[in-house]
Amino acid sequence: VAYHTAYLKANYPAEYMAAVLTHSQSNLESVTFHIEECRSLGIKVLGPHVNESGVYFEVNKEGQIRFGLGAIKGAGDAAVEAIIVERDLKGPYEDIFDFAKRLSMRAVNKKTFECLALSGAFDCFTGIHRRQYVFAKDGDINLLEKAIKFAAKTQQDEQSAQASLFGGSTGTVMPKPKIDFVEPFSEIEKLNLEKEVVGIYISGHPLDNFKFEMDSFCTITCNQLNEIEPLLGRELKLGGIVSGVEHRTTKTGKPFGKFTVEDYSGNYTFTLFSEDYLKFKTFMNIGWFLFIEGAVIKNNWGQMNIEYKIRNIDLLNEIGVKRSKGVQLRVSTREITKDLIGKIEGVCQEYSGNTPLYLKIRDEQENINLELLSRKFRVNPVNDMVKKMKKVGELDVEVVF
Repeated sequence: VAYHTAYLKANYPAEYMAAVLTHSQSNLESVTFHIEECRSLGIKVLGPHVNESGVYFEVNKEGQIRFGLGAIKGAGDAAVEAIIVERDLKGPYEDIFDFAKRLSMRAVNKKTFECLALSGAFDCFTGIHRRQYVFAKDGDINLLEKAIKFAAKTQQDEQSAQASLFGGSTGTVMPKPKIDFVEPFSEIEKLNLEKEVVGIYISGHPLDNFKFEMDSFCTITCNQLNEIEPLLGRELKLGGIVSGVEHRTTKTGKPFGKFTVEDYSGNYTFTLFSEDYLKFKTFMNIGWFLFIEGAVIKNNWGQMNIEYKIRNIDLLNEIGVKRSKGVQLRVSTREITKDLIGKIEGVCQEYSGNTPLYLKIRDEQENINLELLSRKFRVNPVNDMVKKMKKVGELDVEVVF
């Protein structure tokens, strides 16, 4: 069995991982872990898609794994089956109105429409973003409700086969409802809604905006902390987003709290008592991005359990500024041009801060290395700055701590 499994993963990685994800579909932590494994293998995992998804995880024509409609909370088995059967019989859905018109409301109700829209399953319909489906002006109904009413009226006219002002067998075709303009969801709003209706982040992860901080400062993952005994005595640093919080009181009336931190690998729950709780409770807010420092110790009381003892908590977005001693740009003399210098200055102006900027120039022919400190610019070493600076040209960007 092990040989067969290894063969399938090596020769049919996308199909193998789709099967593994389908098998784990009811366990969201396991799905999250396997999605990260797919990304490490270079396999894209795409969100649900009403014109491409099956019930379970499947591989599309491009060799990418497509999320199954059956994984969407609140969609309903009958609704998913009806969507796929209709699509297989009469082809892809053209837009939200065609989708509503072709499906019976007995199988696909308003709740299903909302779950599909917020999960991204309607993103294949060009020209409409997720927020437009659920946005409603004062005193009006949203686009999903308009589509459902439009479909009901159209179906009624077709069934009655009577000419009317709005359509029928010989009348004018009923116009589609107007789509109101509204600003799209922010990236973090979109991801949070995905997690709400699917249970996990699909199109990305909130921590993607902190990749620099995670890669530079963190030494442990949540998943590794769940196997804590081998870590005894080690100083560890963890970054993540707060996904759960509890403020409670002991039987003797003393306050304590629990908070769960989530990263790419999984999640870990911390319990804080007495002074630690009072010291760190201001950081216990769902949606906050935290950088946690501490050590794995053995308690000298009770059952002498092993725990991760928190020593300090900071906001993850402030770590780069607080801990960085400088930003170094390494570049070869043959690559230096007026255009490159202009682009570097543009990034420095956009991310102006207090951290020194160094330029390390190397001349391969003369075997000379020169380090220069910028007197004009100081920068703010955040994730976006590092990413933009790397895109400027053939630059090697390093943050010194």
